[in-house]
Amino acid sequence: QVQLVESGGGLVQPGGSLRLPCAASGFTFSWYDIRWYRQVSGKERELVAEISNLGASRKYDDSVKGRFTIIRDNGKDIAFLQMNNLKVEDTAVYFCNAHRATGWEAEDYWGQGTQVTVSS
Repeated sequence: QVQLVESGGGLVQPGGSLRLPCAASGFTFSWYDIRWYRQVSGKERELVAEISNLGASRKYDDSVKGRFTIIRDNGKDIAFLQMNNLKVEDTAVYFCNAHRATGWEAEDYWGQGTQVTVSS
C-alpha cells in the first residue's frame, strides 16, 4: 500500500522554524522526485520546493528561497521541508508529493497534508 505521510505542522510565531517530515512507504522512493506544495483555502495549490530523485537538483519558489530547504534521505524513505524565518504568508496546508515521469506517463502520490499556521 502506497503511503506518504506528512507531519510536523503546527502553530509558530513569525520568525520561527518548523521541519516537516514526509515519510514514504509502498513504492521505490528513490525513483521519485519529491515536491512540497502548499494551499490556502480558496486558492490553487502552489509548488514551493522540489528535489530530484537522487537529490542532485533542488528548486524553490522565489517566495521561500533562502528560508526553506528541501532534504531527502533515500536510505530511510523520507524527505523533509525545513522552514526557517517563517512569515504569516507561509500559513497554508502543506502537501508532500512524489512524482515520476516516464515517457508519456506520470505517476503521482500525495500525502494528506499538514497545517502550518504562522501567527503572533
